[in-house]
Amino acid sequence: MNIPFFSNKTSGPLMDQGESTPEHIAIIMDGNGRWAEKLGMSRAAGHKEGVSTVVKIVKAAVDCNVKVLTLYTFSTENWKRPKKEVDTILSMPKEFLQEYLPTLISNHVRIQAIGDMENLPFYTREAVQYAVARTSENNGLQLNLALNYGSRHELLTAMKEMFKDLNDDKLSLRQLSEKDFSKYLYTAGMTDPDLLIRTGGEKRLSNFLLWQLAYTEFWFTDVLWPDFSEGEFLHAVEDYRQRKRRYGGL
Repeated sequence: MNIPFFSNKTSGPLMDQGESTPEHIAIIMDGNGRWAEKLGMSRAAGHKEGVSTVVKIVKAAVDCNVKVLTLYTFSTENWKRPKKEVDTILSMPKEFLQEYLPTLISNHVRIQAIGDMENLPFYTREAVQYAVARTSENNGLQLNLALNYGSRHELLTAMKEMFKDLNDDKLSLRQLSEKDFSKYLYTAGMTDPDLLIRTGGEKRLSNFLLWQLAYTEFWFTDVLWPDFSEGEFLHAVEDYRQRKRRYGGL
């Protein structure tokens, strides 16, 4: 892929907007397979094209001064798909990082992974763990790759770990708070998403960040992920900027 990644300077209609720009954006990248099938191509080709969109949207997030971008890359339910398609999806992080890690590093992007990494193929874990280590000192955009992620599994695992600490008297049940519980999640130490974007026309969360999205603003589009452009991304951010977040108040 010869796709321009980062420009030498930030530009665009949403620069320097301060607090009105969402700090944390989460994206459900839906529609790769359907995009390919519409064009008479294999679903694997759609996933490879989807990587090109990831490149563009990471750049757009950097230009918008977004602090955290979380991408739903592979869910715990995606194992149900045909093996060939699963193998293709799980090879994408390695291909993406092999080509773009130097650029990510030079632009201060910090990579994190959330999900159950133990059950992923070695080549996927190795590529992601290497990228996490190489970018750990960067202080720019935090790029979270949600790999083998399922929110119900995350919550169940968190509760098991929390109950263990309660039994070991490391926690007080009476004083237990939402903040305490959040420390057991994959997203410990991160702010909750301000904006969720889902492409592909579906309007559901698909077991993604169920706890963290409690007060997130949602933005849905029929555009399939490979066709999702920087302009669409900016449209979503601009729409978010026009909303008033009340968090249950007036």
